[in-house]
Amino acid sequence: MLFTSLTFILCFLPATLFVYYVLLRSSRKLQNYFLLAASLFFYAWGEPLFVFVLVFSILCNWLLGFMIQHYRNKFSVAAMLAFNLGVLFVFKYLIFTVVNLNLWFGAGMAVPGIVLPIGISFYTFQAISYGLDIYRGKAEAQRNLLHAGLYIAFFPELLSGPIIRYETMSRQVHDRKESPGLIVEGTNRFLIGFCKKVLVANNMALIADHCFRIAGEGGITMTLAWLGAIAYTLQIYYDFSGYSDMAIGLGRMFGFVFPENFNYPYVSKSASEFWRRWHISLGSWFRDYVYIPLGGNREGRVRTYFNLLVVWSLTGFWHGANWTFICWGLLWFLFISLEKSVDFEKKAYYRFAGDTQSSRNLMSLTRHFYAILLIIIGWVIFRSESVGSAINYLSIMSGAGEVPFSDVRTMAWIKESLWFLIPAIAFSMPSGPRIGRFLDRKIAPSPAGRIGISIVYSFGIILLFTVAVSYLVKGMHNPFIYFNF
Repeated sequence: MLFTSLTFILCFLPATLFVYYVLLRSSRKLQNYFLLAASLFFYAWGEPLFVFVLVFSILCNWLLGFMIQHYRNKFSVAAMLAFNLGVLFVFKYLIFTVVNLNLWFGAGMAVPGIVLPIGISFYTFQAISYGLDIYRGKAEAQRNLLHAGLYIAFFPELLSGPIIRYETMSRQVHDRKESPGLIVEGTNRFLIGFCKKVLVANNMALIADHCFRIAGEGGITMTLAWLGAIAYTLQIYYDFSGYSDMAIGLGRMFGFVFPENFNYPYVSKSASEFWRRWHISLGSWFRDYVYIPLGGNREGRVRTYFNLLVVWSLTGFWHGANWTFICWGLLWFLFISLEKSVDFEKKAYYRFAGDTQSSRNLMSLTRHFYAILLIIIGWVIFRSESVGSAINYLSIMSGAGEVPFSDVRTMAWIKESLWFLIPAIAFSMPSGPRIGRFLDRKIAPSPAGRIGISIVYSFGIILLFTVAVSYLVKGMHNPFIYFNF
């Protein structure tokens, strides 16, 4: 079941809220049990067989948590990691491994017909967090199996995150505080994410899919290739951040407060800054559970680069069993390492002679251009079906060979796309908060101004939501990108 499906909006969510707040409002235990049951039903709606994999993961990690707490040794942690990574390997990487062994060594092994369960990368990382937080003494093993299951399988963040730490969730299972304000805030956040996905990401997908498809057929111009790359850059942001907004909003409807997962990543001025703003929960997970335990940057420059290589190789491979994802991860390793080697983010490094305001502004703009160019190149590699396809698409973007710069068809695509491209680019930056601050200064100080802003904002959100629902009714829908991971 998808957050952007009519079944979820009109049936599942209203029914879940009604049972939670009306029928079970007097019992926190029953509310938790119901949320787990609803989450398993939510997952089973689209994955009826793989729900047993999820249940098996919950049961085994619950038992492993007790073992880790009792022994608190590396063997118990190794057993937990072996189980979770083993399950992930079988479902996500076994086919990739067999295909490449056959290709490189002529092994002749039969390729298994394994289907990837949706969300397995996300809930597996949450399960690993459960065991590691117990080992580190940051949380106690959950005695109640159903409460442990709720942490791993809670439906708002089950399929595509954010990746919630057990130490964050464990307190809220029992002590969360629902309130009308939190419900309103969650509903608003959900509607924003819904509109981002349906109105922006889906329309950007139409452009990106067309451009990447005809690039493989050899019928694309340089300008149209750039349009496709920019469209995919916007698509993946609005797709994934839209899902995160909906997940965070749904959590707040039930009293759970989840950490933010995006912070306007396309305003970044370096590769390092981009990854502090993009998929924050994944970046912080690798930092705290891989990079720092390996030694971080505390054991010399060479060891720091090695640790970064491990982290970014794993980050790329986590996203999928394809060499394009590994190359994408190594691209970020390369540029983040280069930035560290020259102290790229230190302000003093960018001062021109005279240190004038205009020179600082020019350097800031140059750094932003560098970061955006790197991000777009990275997303082309990420989107491509093979390394060869990525190289071909990037060569078209660079104007190599006899690729035409533009044509009539390209200009028609650009003209039709501007209605979505311009607002998509504008609101991928912090335009909304800036408008809000302006209105607060100019209008909101008066009671009538605050009421007027609230009415206009509510009307605008409802209007956008209505338009988005009409898109769904027409069948203009595609699944979330990160469901593939």
